[in-house]
Amino acid sequence: MENEQIKIIRSSRKTLAVQVRGTGLIVRAPYDTDTRQIREFLQKHQRWIDRHLQKAKYADETAQHEGMLTNEDIQKLADQAKAVIPGRVSYFASLMGVSYGRITIRCQRSRWGSCTSKGNLNFNCLLMLAPPEVLDSVVVHELAHRKEMNHSDRFYRVIREVYPDYNIWNQWLKKNGRILLRRIEQ
Repeated sequence: MENEQIKIIRSSRKTLAVQVRGTGLIVRAPYDTDTRQIREFLQKHQRWIDRHLQKAKYADETAQHEGMLTNEDIQKLADQAKAVIPGRVSYFASLMGVSYGRITIRCQRSRWGSCTSKGNLNFNCLLMLAPPEVLDSVVVHELAHRKEMNHSDRFYRVIREVYPDYNIWNQWLKKNGRILLRRIEQ
């Protein structure tokens, strides 16, 4: 933990939490947590922290090797996403028997997709860098929220009914998605 930057964010939360951001850590702590408690918490979770810092370092190195995306690259990906994603959404929505609202394409640093309570869908243009099966898994995931606005067992049953290979492609995204996200100029 000596070399990482540690940012502490205090709030009215009840528990301590740690996130790896790049090569640093964000600790979220209740207002009344003292420095000793934070240090003990970090020591207790040192193996988890080290493992995730290694993943972040690997993602940074791989992203640098594959090349950082310019604004022009991102615009091309967004244009491609606007041409591809609505068709995939329409296809899977009809299979799942759900409706949806507006589709928005963005270049996001941490999310692949989201679904609002009104049924508006948001997707990350970086999905165009992933295999098509990954894009479909994200589309199905977001559309499943039209039936279950949570991540319960019922929600995942909705997904697997229409996309049995969801877990395979979700794992691909968990393993490789960080690399794609790190290709955005910081």
